[in-house]
Amino acid sequence: MQESSRSGDLLFTFIFLSDIIGQVMSKSELHPKDYRFVVFSDESAGFSFLTRSTAQSEETIKWEDGNEYPLVKIQISSASHPFFTGEEKIIDTEGRVDRFKARAAKAAKMKTALENKAKKAAKEAEKKAKANDKIEETAE
Repeated sequence: MQESSRSGDLLFTFIFLSDIIGQVMSKSELHPKDYRFVVFSDESAGFSFLTRSTAQSEETIKWEDGNEYPLVKIQISSASHPFFTGEEKIIDTEGRVDRFKARAAKAAKMKTALENKAKKAAKEAEKKAKANDKIEETAE
């Protein structure tokens, strides 16, 4: 008797889940309906292309066919990405390279200052040692 109730529970669960999945999958609101032509522009490479999209934009641009389309500006596209171009190109949009170079310059300056300080301390110690030697020689 327990076997049939388990299989009945499993069957009920399966039917219940498949009904839920069917409801979710059949909803027409899942896919956007407001596709329209949009121009995407890669400003770093000077490359633009026209495609259908749901991306929203306040800016517009006049395209090669004479029509005006919404404009979406992008930072990287196939025209500027090193994977597609085969070039090593640094696109620094947030100043990371500049900050790194500033830290490196500061570290080099600090290293030079410490080296100079160590040289100066060594010279002072040498002068003191010579002065002490002179004092000892005059005392003898």
